[in-house]
Amino acid sequence: MRNIVSLNNGWLFEKNTTEITVKEGISVDLPHTWNAEDGFDGGNDYFRGSCLYTKTLSKTDLPAADLYYLQFKGANSSADVYVNGKKLAHHDGGYSTWRVNITDEITDTTEIAVVVDNSANETVYPQMADFTFYGGLYRGVDLVCVNNTHFDLDYFGAPGIKITPAVNGADATVEVEVFVSGLKDGQSIVYTVYDKEENELQKKECSSTKVSFDIKDVHLWNGRKDPYLYCCEAEIVENGEVIDNVCSRFGCRSFKIDPNNGFILNGKEYPLRGVSRHQDRWGVGNALLPEHHEEDIDLIMEVGATTIRLAHYQHDQYFYDLCDEKGLVIWAEIPYISKHMPGGRENTVSQMKELVSQNYNHPCIVVWGLSNEISIGGSDEDLLENHRILNDLVHEMDKTRLTTIAAVSMCKMDDPYLLIPDVVSYNHYFGWYGGDTSMNGPWFDKFHETHPTIPIGCSEYGCEALNWHTSDPKQGDYTEEYQAYYHEELIKQLFTRKFMWATHVWNMFDFGADARAEGGENGQNHKGLVTMDRKYKKDAFFAYKAWLVSPEEDPFVHLCGKRYIDRVEDVTKVTVYSNLPEVELFVNGESIGKKTAEDHFFYFDVKNVGESTIVAKAGELTDEGKIRKVDEMNMDYVLVEKGAVLNWFDIDAPEGRFCLNDKMADIMSSKLGKLWFLGVGLKIKKKMDANKKDKAAGKKSGGFDVDLKADGGLMQMMGGFTVLRLTTMMAMMNVNFTKEELLKMNRQLNRIRKPKAKKEN
Repeated sequence: MRNIVSLNNGWLFEKNTTEITVKEGISVDLPHTWNAEDGFDGGNDYFRGSCLYTKTLSKTDLPAADLYYLQFKGANSSADVYVNGKKLAHHDGGYSTWRVNITDEITDTTEIAVVVDNSANETVYPQMADFTFYGGLYRGVDLVCVNNTHFDLDYFGAPGIKITPAVNGADATVEVEVFVSGLKDGQSIVYTVYDKEENELQKKECSSTKVSFDIKDVHLWNGRKDPYLYCCEAEIVENGEVIDNVCSRFGCRSFKIDPNNGFILNGKEYPLRGVSRHQDRWGVGNALLPEHHEEDIDLIMEVGATTIRLAHYQHDQYFYDLCDEKGLVIWAEIPYISKHMPGGRENTVSQMKELVSQNYNHPCIVVWGLSNEISIGGSDEDLLENHRILNDLVHEMDKTRLTTIAAVSMCKMDDPYLLIPDVVSYNHYFGWYGGDTSMNGPWFDKFHETHPTIPIGCSEYGCEALNWHTSDPKQGDYTEEYQAYYHEELIKQLFTRKFMWATHVWNMFDFGADARAEGGENGQNHKGLVTMDRKYKKDAFFAYKAWLVSPEEDPFVHLCGKRYIDRVEDVTKVTVYSNLPEVELFVNGESIGKKTAEDHFFYFDVKNVGESTIVAKAGELTDEGKIRKVDEMNMDYVLVEKGAVLNWFDIDAPEGRFCLNDKMADIMSSKLGKLWFLGVGLKIKKKMDANKKDKAAGKKSGGFDVDLKADGGLMQMMGGFTVLRLTTMMAMMNVNFTKEELLKMNRQLNRIRKPKAKKEN
């Protein structure tokens, strides 16, 4: 009988070494990452290299078995396994399960050594992306002990059982295939199907590795409404004794994605409106425990999401299990991201084989993601061929699901890359990185008109918010108020276009991106609806809850701006979100009126005198906060960039003249502004060329290694940035400006007059 022994406890860890005979280090338990502190503190200097994990096994502590396999659930990003000094395996890809047969090397005392490496290379994805590549044995390690006859453990980390349900009217046919090693005469396979309550429904015993079950009046897996799960167990039996067994849950459901009506589950329209998720958190990095996954899924359920894009890699099996149980529809993908590497094709194929093989039985998954923003630099033939290979591979391995990509704004609508997958989504940040919020809906209308047969979705949209506040929110100010406004606008534009097959907020949680230096807290991407420590739900969280959660399920009222108390204006705007139809607002116990809002967003003008207690009431529910009249802006609410060379309030801004606080699009509207930009572009190019020379000479050059191309797409994205913000973000590409250089640029801009506004007729 199969035994699985956890090996998570009692490893010796030594940083920055490949010498497997090292006996020094610190004692650690798994899961473990060596970037739990430096992976999100900013500076793009988190440790990337090789580290050693060692552990001793005593044979007397092991269950009796014919074969022993080490099972790694995640080692980022490459690993070498040694047993008693002998190298047995190498694995590339940091997000999947893989196994090593160590049977022949086991002795009375067995020394296990694992060298894990997350250093940069040109063959293993990801290498360029806006998140931290945490290194370590950050998921569990097991010893799988089996008989010579066993369900296969050698094929891409797969579970050894493949379940393919097909719904036919009120019934379902369930095809079950198992993969067996060493099956002998006299041995048979017993297949048993159980319902959700673990009642036995059907059983078959035979020597075939393929069987079929018919389930009458099948209970469908029906998303959040009713995520019903069956279970299939397969046992290898000899003379009435079970030699090995595997089991897997499965769900019976049908779906299709329609270019006009969006996602359809079990024959009914089922709008996919949800979030994306990264697998890290504050103080832990990516070494998550089960309770962390559970907290994440509970928060995602609370916000009302029907879908999650699990970005940008394979997530923990436990999280896919939770998605099955909760009825969340999943986009699963490999980390083929941002930068196409000609030497990485083999790795994209192996990671895709692992993703599909290991997750085939999960009913929550409906699409396999081929890549993310990979065409940011354009689509050459090698990139296109890589995608065709992946697309064909997925369809060969899984004939029940569809393929998709996440294209970036600069990817033109006629790019041949868009014609490869079954469905398409775009990452758009109009209103944050470029343009304005009003551009989002019309862009998707244009795509739908241009490609009426291609289902289109939005795979990323969002903006950053920290604990900064204002009564006059503006694009790029990092305030909680602008983030709330942005998402109000995007909700109204995206959720009302039923042809969009899915929308995914970027992101559910703030996450580690050590190269980032913006927003006043370096090392994180702060686009989350919830902070990285999961302790604070930003106001935008409740905007989604108001739209996505029915009042019958979870009625609520939320008063926005609770962290924004000190306000200078005499009359201030107060926003309330609720999924109930009417909200009444009280100021110091007195009602200032009731309002209804079909869009679930309620706005009140409140006189700001002294200190006021504000209470929002909807039905029997209330939420409370305070505001206080002050004469001057509380600078604790104003963004001060951590380690910034220059802050916005330190910049001379003569009336009618440009300065570093102006947007690129406004400056470029002036002829002199365009000339100024060309000069700055030459400076940037020189700095980037110097970085490339340093890199060629072996010097460290962190961040994103990209070329600055002044094409229309990039200029549109850049247009929404102020010059100061753009130069700050350039630091992530290792392009740095001194204070003197910035002040000189500001003086140059101060000489350029702003164009006079055209008079309206």
